Amino acid sequence: MDFICSRCGHRESTRTRKPTCECGGLWKLDFTPPAFSEELIDKDTWSMFRYRAFMALEDDSWRDVTLGEGMTPVVALDDHVLLKMDYYMPTLSYKDRGAAVVVSHCKSIGVDAVLQDSSGNAGNSIAAYCGRAGIECDIYVRDCTSPKKIDMIRAHGATVHLIPGSRDHCADVCREAVRTEGKYYASHVYNPFFYEGTKTYIYEVFEQLHRIPEYLFIPVGNGTLFLGAMKALEELLRSGAISQMPKVVVIQSERCAPIAGAVRSCDTHPAAIKPEETIAEGIAIGVPMRGEEILDYIYRYDVDVVEAPEDRILPAREYLARKGIYCEHTTAANYAAYERYCELHGQISDCLITMCGAGLKSDH
Repeated sequence: MDFICSRCGHRESTRTRKPTCECGGLWKLDFTPPAFSEELIDKDTWSMFRYRAFMALEDDSWRDVTLGEGMTPVVALDDHVLLKMDYYMPTLSYKDRGAAVVVSHCKSIGVDAVLQDSSGNAGNSIAAYCGRAGIECDIYVRDCTSPKKIDMIRAHGATVHLIPGSRDHCADVCREAVRTEGKYYASHVYNPFFYEGTKTYIYEVFEQLHRIPEYLFIPVGNGTLFLGAMKALEELLRSGAISQMPKVVVIQSERCAPIAGAVRSCDTHPAAIKPEETIAEGIAIGVPMRGEEILDYIYRYDVDVVEAPEDRILPAREYLARKGIYCEHTTAANYAAYERYCELHGQISDCLITMCGAGLKSDH
């Protein structure tokens, strides 16, 4: 299996330790799964690896890495909204889907030490799975990251580096450490194996509901869930399992919305913005490294974009909690954005919203 540079087309073995192509382009995977068939789902495997026939896996290393991630329920909130309960995960966020695959890849190629930068949830996931796999792990997060996320990362045995400044600056510091220390960059943004994990979100929904809901609301900071979901939807469409794309709605914070800004200008590059502080820390990405790829999907499939109003996030969190759904602030922003979308477009039904992070992780 090879990586292919998204910029120049150069091919490189997936065993490479290079985080990017020499030209600076990000890797994509040269992998086409078989046509979807329920017969290819391993229904005796009680994790997202039941879909491994459709995932780019090099060997069975995942068996020593998995913590049973996936298989999260779909719950009806009301007559209009379904919730995909992806905070029912080993580290309480959907990032476990991607981390399990990235760390399985690391184990496959003999990596013994990794670096990663995160707003908290992805770092927690990588730390947990590295602990499981016996891989040394350093995680870089902002110094204002939710304390409970930092505590969880440390609990898994990882070394935490607290970096002042913006989320994008934190990523820059981590990438410089990758260059100087020579450790493997287990990035949920750079490493395309991460998307092989997040795409199981869609395969799982399809198996559970025997269809894809009409509307999918997906938060976008770096776009890790969005890119995986779009890959899976394309795979289902190509297989004839679904006849058309659902209406996908991208969610951004109104205080950090480079993708929304680009769409307003019909641009193919993320808008240059100065991020403001937001309690939706998980999507506070001012410079999404796969921004052009995200925008390509948006324009190709007529994806809508909506911004979550900052002053609606805490009321949305309280509302969900009163319904038994105790989620983190970034996840509450998903519901706040859904309400805003309905204000702009009228009431819609058959909507699936991801509950991507648990509330206890962001109480501060």
